[in-house]
Amino acid sequence: MKLFSTKRLCRAGIIAALYVALTYSFGALAYNGFLQIRPAEALCVLPLFFPEAVPALYVGCMLSNIASPFWVYDVFVGSLATLVAALGTYAAGRLIRNFVAKFLVGGFFPVLLNALVIPIIIVFLCGDLSYGTKAITYWTYAASLAATEALWVYALGAPLAIFIKNMQTRGVSAFCDFPVHKQADNKKDHPIENTK
Repeated sequence: MKLFSTKRLCRAGIIAALYVALTYSFGALAYNGFLQIRPAEALCVLPLFFPEAVPALYVGCMLSNIASPFWVYDVFVGSLATLVAALGTYAAGRLIRNFVAKFLVGGFFPVLLNALVIPIIIVFLCGDLSYGTKAITYWTYAASLAATEALWVYALGAPLAIFIKNMQTRGVSAFCDFPVHKQADNKKDHPIENTK
């Protein structure tokens, strides 16, 4: 299939729009440094299935972070973390065959990168010292963000990943890159046989 097919461009647009809508719907809670209520992060499992999810998540995150109180840094640095994480998830989807292992490894990238990068924005770029020193504040935010990101990616992302896998297995065309054809169950359904 072409890299930029109509189907892939449509899916990318839907993914980016969903990310923005899910983030904005939680308002300021989506940008709270300590406990981020951002269920849109469940979409970070999509690069396991769709290569177009990589740029879609990046664009969706950039548009979402415009509303962040740290927007100057979040739009560029935070979104870059999402892009790198999406590339890692995509690689896991291509290199690992076992579905459970693929999901666990692929989900690790957004959890790790958000936990390590977002506190850099909060503590070092924006100067938040809520917990005393830079080191304590950084690691407190890192632990909190790792926990909340893991919740969204693994707890909410698991049903999403299972659903997409099932849709692809069933050959639902919106979830597949290859053309889906109905299998002929008997001779009367076979187009060649009907022309005789």
